[in-house]
Amino acid sequence: MDPTAFLEIARDWSFWEEPPQKSVRREIALPTELRPDLALVVQGVRRCGKSTLLQQLMDRYGLDRAKCLFINFEDPRLAASLDHTLLDTMVKAFEAEHGPGGTYFLDEIQWVDGWQKWLRLQLDRPKGRRFVVTGSNAHLLSGEVGSTLTGRHHTVELFPFDFQEFRAARPKATLAEFLECGGFPAVIKSPDRDMILRSYFNDIVERDIRERVAARSAQPLRKVVQMLLESAGSETSTRRLATALGLSPDTAGTYIDAAESAYLVLGATYFAYSARRQLARNRKFYPVDTGLRRAVVTTTGEDRGKQLECAAYLLLRRRFRTVHFWRGEGSGAGEVDFVVERAGKAVPVQVSWEAPTDRHRRALDAFHRAHPHAAEAVFITRESFEHGVPELAP
Repeated sequence: MDPTAFLEIARDWSFWEEPPQKSVRREIALPTELRPDLALVVQGVRRCGKSTLLQQLMDRYGLDRAKCLFINFEDPRLAASLDHTLLDTMVKAFEAEHGPGGTYFLDEIQWVDGWQKWLRLQLDRPKGRRFVVTGSNAHLLSGEVGSTLTGRHHTVELFPFDFQEFRAARPKATLAEFLECGGFPAVIKSPDRDMILRSYFNDIVERDIRERVAARSAQPLRKVVQMLLESAGSETSTRRLATALGLSPDTAGTYIDAAESAYLVLGATYFAYSARRQLARNRKFYPVDTGLRRAVVTTTGEDRGKQLECAAYLLLRRRFRTVHFWRGEGSGAGEVDFVVERAGKAVPVQVSWEAPTDRHRRALDAFHRAHPHAAEAVFITRESFEHGVPELAP
């Protein structure tokens, strides 16, 4: 691509003349500085606000806008040039006009062939350039990509708005409204909320899942994901799901893995100190957004308890990265909704809209008998969730 043509495209994405519009500050843990030898990688589901976060980084790191280049590689004007030579053109064109060094914000980088090795070379031989890259799926750093950038990247995950961020956009919103709407930034104030959410669902299935697994049709993929969303919070048997949809267990497993990689659903494993016991149990899955789940799953009646459980999972996933569940042995055995590890101890977490029930407490008693060194339980209710669950503050 001609350098002048590239700069014209970059000008549309960058903020060389005017600052970006004000936006809700994202509460995400970031490194204290951007370094030329260490790329910052932002991962998350499509449309969760990664591009906006990149804009906020200019202020959070005190960067000069004139020394920052933004580019989104999903721009159709770049479609014919998506290989590592485009990245060489980018650096050459930008530095010819703005001087050496600078910070490069590369959005949806996974579409550029050979970007991993190109970026590794930049980081191994730093020349004052700093790089922030985003992608819509975990495939961004899997396999060859992860090995290529080993020791040369810091990864952060971004999710749709949590309740506090939602309230920053809609100060008078209730928890019930948050659970119904979800946290995708563009839908919070839109009268076409459900139409947009269903469009997001179809785009993620088509572009971030189907293309990865090379499926001939998106229909079975949609059905797999919808079943995972419908059964959120229940243990999922890949074999039973495959039988219900007429798929092989291997195919169903591949589709589930791809849905996780696209951040459309997120998994919880059985809590045990033995890896073998963990792997022997089915996993649970939760949606990346409560509004998305509501918009694409047919439900009857109010589902606020399940929606709060899904929102609680997302809160824990943000804070602890790994979230488990626990169930006692035998029929009628109690279940602990979530288990997280904090300060070297397992913390059982029960979720209920109102006060905990005797069932919750019996399950916790069973958990503590099985794990006597575990920490005291935490109860997440409507009220404690509204206050940010301070007992589990980061």
